[in-house]
Amino acid sequence: MFVVSSLGLVILILLAAMWMFQRPLIYLPGGAVPPVDEILVGWSEATLVTTDGLELGAWYSPPDTGEPAVIVFNGNAGSRVDRAELGSQLEAQGFGVLLVDYRGYGGNPGSPSEAGLALDARAANQWVRDDAPEHPVVIFGESLGAAVAIEVAGAHPPAALILRSPFTSLADVARHHYRLTPPPFLLRDRYASNERIESVAAPILVIAGSEDSIVPLSQSRELYELAPEPKELVIVRGADHNDPELVAGPEVIEAIDRFVDQATDGHR
Repeated sequence: MFVVSSLGLVILILLAAMWMFQRPLIYLPGGAVPPVDEILVGWSEATLVTTDGLELGAWYSPPDTGEPAVIVFNGNAGSRVDRAELGSQLEAQGFGVLLVDYRGYGGNPGSPSEAGLALDARAANQWVRDDAPEHPVVIFGESLGAAVAIEVAGAHPPAALILRSPFTSLADVARHHYRLTPPPFLLRDRYASNERIESVAAPILVIAGSEDSIVPLSQSRELYELAPEPKELVIVRGADHNDPELVAGPEVIEAIDRFVDQATDGHR
C-alpha cells in the first residue's frame, strides 16, 4: 500500500510540474526595447490597448498611398527589435508595418498565454484598422506568431494571411523535440492551427525553410494542405528556422510582395 501511495504521489508531482513549467519553456520574451528611432528611422511608437486593460508597445510605419498595412506577429522568442530587418524590408515595398510585441515581451506588462496573445493580436488588428481604415490589412505571423495570426484571421478576415514556418499544433512541435511531453489534457496552451486554418476566409501564403530544425517542413506542408484556397506554398531551399534568408531574405520579400499584390488586386 505504501509503495502504491508513493508512486501515486510521484506521478502527481510530475503532472504538477508539467502543468507549472510549460509556459517558461514555450515563451522566451525579450526585455525592454530602445526608442524606435534608434532602430528604425522615421517610424513611430504605437500603444495597443487590449480588452483586458493592458497597454502594449509596438512600432509603426504607415502605408504609402494605396498600399496595405502589414501586422507582424513574432515567434516565441525575442522582441520587435529582432524583427526590425523584416519591418524595414516590408516598408521598402511601400507597405505599412506594425511590429507587435505581446504581453510580457519587449517591456510590455502581463504574462503570455494563448488566450492573452489572442487578445493582443485583436488589439493590434483593431489599431491598424482604426489608423489606416482605407487600406487593406495583411496579417503576417512567424512560427508561434503564425498560430496567433491564424486565430485572429479566423475572427477578422484580412486581405491576405502570410504564415512563415507555421506548425500544425504546439503538441506536435513538442513531440518532435521532446520524448516526454504532457498529455493533451494537461496542455495549458494548444495553438491548434490545424483545427482553425479551414475557417480562414482569406488568401493564404505559407513560407517554410527546407532545413527548418525548429518547425519541421512536414508540419508546414501539412498545415498548407489543410488551408482553403486560394493558397500558395513557398519553400526556401537550404534555410533553417532563424536563417537570415528565411527571416527577411530576398526570396521571402519577393514572395510576400507578389502574393499581396495578387490578393489586393484593385486596391494597390
